[in-house]
Amino acid sequence: MVRIPILQIGATLLVTIQHDMQDQTALALQDDLANKISATSAKGVLIDISALEIVDSFVGRMLAGISGIARILDATTVVVGMQPAVAITLVELGLSLEGVRTALNVERGMELLNLRTREKALGR
Repeated sequence: MVRIPILQIGATLLVTIQHDMQDQTALALQDDLANKISATSAKGVLIDISALEIVDSFVGRMLAGISGIARILDATTVVVGMQPAVAITLVELGLSLEGVRTALNVERGMELLNLRTREKALGR
C-alpha cells in the first residue's frame, strides 16, 4: 500500500496528494494524520488536492473526517487546490464538506491557517 507523506512546516502539517487514492490509502492517511497531529501538537493541516481529477464519496467523507479529527485535536484543516470538476462532483454527491475550510492554492491556505492560529491565540 502507498503511504502519503506528511511534511511538517513549523506548526503546520502539509499533505500533497499526488494521485487518486484508493480507500485503504485514504484510511491510512486519516490515521497517520491523527497520530502526527498528536505527536507534534500541530495547529494546522494543509491538504493539497490539486493533482486529483476525481473524488468519490468515500474520499470526500475522508476529507471531512480528517477535518473533524483535527478539530478535536485542536488543529485547523484547510483543503487547497480543488479542481472545478471535483467541486462539482462533491456538490452533486451531496457532500458539503461541513467544517472543512478551503482555499484556492497553498499560499492562500497558509495565510488562512496563520490567521486562524492568531485568532485562537487571541481567544476568538
